[in-house]
Amino acid sequence: ETDPRRTFFYSSGRSSNEAGFLFQLLARAYGTNNVNNCSYYCHQATSEGLATTIGKGTATVELEDLTGADLIFVIGANPSSNHPRFIHMLKNCRERGGQVIVINPAKEPGLVKFAVPKSPVSMLKGGSEIASDYLQPRIGSDIALFKGLAKAVLEQGAEDKVFIATHAVGFDEFRADLEALSWDEITAACGLEKNEIERVAAAYARSNHAVFAWGMGMTHHVHGTANVEAIANLALVRGTIGKRYAGLLPLRGHSNVQGIGTIGVKPVLARDVLAKMETAFGVTFPEEKGLDTMACLKRAEAGEIDAAVIMGGNLWAATPDTAFSTRAMEAIGFKLFLTTTLNQGHVHGLGDGEVMILPVTARDEEWEPTTQESMFNFVRLSDGGITRIENVRPESWILGQLGKRILPDNPINFEAFSGHAKIRDAIAAIVPGMEDLADIDVAKREFHIRNRVMHVPSFGTPDGKAHFVVTPIPNLEPGKLMLATVRSEGQFNSIIYEETDSYRGKAGRYSIFLNGEDMAERGLSEGQKIKVKSDAGEMEGFATLFDLPRGSMLAYYPEANVLVGTAVDPRSKTPAFKSVPVAVST
Repeated sequence: ETDPRRTFFYSSGRSSNEAGFLFQLLARAYGTNNVNNCSYYCHQATSEGLATTIGKGTATVELEDLTGADLIFVIGANPSSNHPRFIHMLKNCRERGGQVIVINPAKEPGLVKFAVPKSPVSMLKGGSEIASDYLQPRIGSDIALFKGLAKAVLEQGAEDKVFIATHAVGFDEFRADLEALSWDEITAACGLEKNEIERVAAAYARSNHAVFAWGMGMTHHVHGTANVEAIANLALVRGTIGKRYAGLLPLRGHSNVQGIGTIGVKPVLARDVLAKMETAFGVTFPEEKGLDTMACLKRAEAGEIDAAVIMGGNLWAATPDTAFSTRAMEAIGFKLFLTTTLNQGHVHGLGDGEVMILPVTARDEEWEPTTQESMFNFVRLSDGGITRIENVRPESWILGQLGKRILPDNPINFEAFSGHAKIRDAIAAIVPGMEDLADIDVAKREFHIRNRVMHVPSFGTPDGKAHFVVTPIPNLEPGKLMLATVRSEGQFNSIIYEETDSYRGKAGRYSIFLNGEDMAERGLSEGQKIKVKSDAGEMEGFATLFDLPRGSMLAYYPEANVLVGTAVDPRSKTPAFKSVPVAVST
């Protein structure tokens, strides 16, 4: 019999709230808190950074707020490929006279001009202008830029003194840190000129309703949590959080990655949630602190994990350092996959142990209605009901059967509890803010989770105040290029649908994007075969000219995961997919 402490349960963000809740319930009833989800590889730094600054871990705005914003920052994200609905909101902002300021090392063509398919006018004129200004800091230098922007706002006298005095703490220390920081230090760190930073700060100072949106370009660093704190600091300086048409918007990826975390697929639950769950089911769950995704895999590599249950995703391909990922996955004695489609992770990293792959229904094939949560904290209902293949079953049904078989004496009747209405009743009673979930299938009333959208200053910190946080500028490794792994058009996470990237000049999967001066300095020509080496590994690719700052380069994920090390942000436990020191040779 497997020791529960030598197991882990991992979920992607594809699954429903109902399946996710049952998944984590099964894991804890089995005896482990090693329950985690793909947010540890994406936006966990957002949750950590916002918790320290505003006491909440998700967006403070709703979708409607974007219709009244007069300035939207797009930071470390490429919504032209990854968030098409959001790019439409950016186009609308520009058309009504608002500003869109992009902060991204790469000059992404789709963020300069984007042809919106649903707009005939946009298509006819060759695209709509998106960015009104575009800053390209060096990869990994974002904190220096954010501190520069905040410093410029203060020097322009544009801070919201009333908001700061009434609703925030820590401002004096924050201001003193900025005053001690010279402009030479800021510009040397981020590679931008002082006048560029002051220009954007002035645009921010003129705005009345600014929204800060960011993607994994902020979180995929060993200082990812501090990046998010620096964004929050900049928003707080002008009282941008806690009013309509303004606030914070982390751009999530997977369709329900936020919901999976909300309903408990994570290694540590809030004490009140855990207590309610134990009371509701009449059981006592393990007290041992659960492990994050990378920690589970490092335990596996060390031979300390005997079994893993993996619901969705492609954990093998998503994990940094492909050689490490292969060793870790191969070392797990038994792996159970619940999946809608086969992927590389079902044929690589299998080892000599047992592997079971159970096909499950997709969302529109579910036997019962399911729910998901958007990045705007909005819970949606999906009816399901299409039977495509007769013998494919829902995840919740399979999890109920697993619970029945491996925990026959447990007080929880997993088979009976696997009905979605019963699961929703439990979530509504246990998870704060989800009370309206209980009758969503009957009332057909979708809803925002309570106490998340902030149209008034109501912070979730213990003292009820927003907290300014001093964020040191990281020391970047000198003399090396800094690589960020990126996704392409025609790609969803680790799934590749198209071999060329239509937004980056039809670049192939092994294109290595470089600054022109960096190429010239190394005697490289367009299309030349090159070798890229990091501390973790090496790969071959083709030199490709791209609009990047000196010292910065891009390569495609997951192919370039061979270069990414397993070091993580000590606070979010997220790997540094977007700040990898590398050397290039021919």
